Amino acid sequence: QVHLVESGGGLVQPGGSLRLSCAASGIIFKTYHMAWYRQAPGKQRELVATIGGDGSTNYADSVKGRFTISRDNAKNTVYLQMNSLKPEDTAVYYCNANELRYEYWGQGTQVTVSS
Repeated sequence: QVHLVESGGGLVQPGGSLRLSCAASGIIFKTYHMAWYRQAPGKQRELVATIGGDGSTNYADSVKGRFTISRDNAKNTVYLQMNSLKPEDTAVYYCNANELRYEYWGQGTQVTVSS
C-alpha cells in the first residue's frame, strides 16, 4: 500500500521560512517524479515544484528564487524549503508521486503566512 505523508506545515510570519517533508512508502521512490502542489481557499490546485529521479527541478514562476525542492532517495523523502514566505503562499500543500502508470497524493499540510 502506498503512503505519502507530509509534515512541516504551520503558521509563519511574512518573510519567514518553513521546510516541508514528504515521506513515501510502498513505491520504488527513485523511479518516481516527485512534486509539490498547493491549493488556496477558493482556488484550483496548482503546481509548485517538481523534481525528477535524476534531480532535475522545475518551479512555478511565483516561487522561483524562494522555494527549493530536493529529494533524498535513501530516505524516500522529498522536501520543499520555503523562504521569504508571502501571505499569498498560504495554502494546503500536497505531495505528489507520479510515474508512467501511477500517481499518488498525500493528505496535505496547511501552510499559513500571516502576521
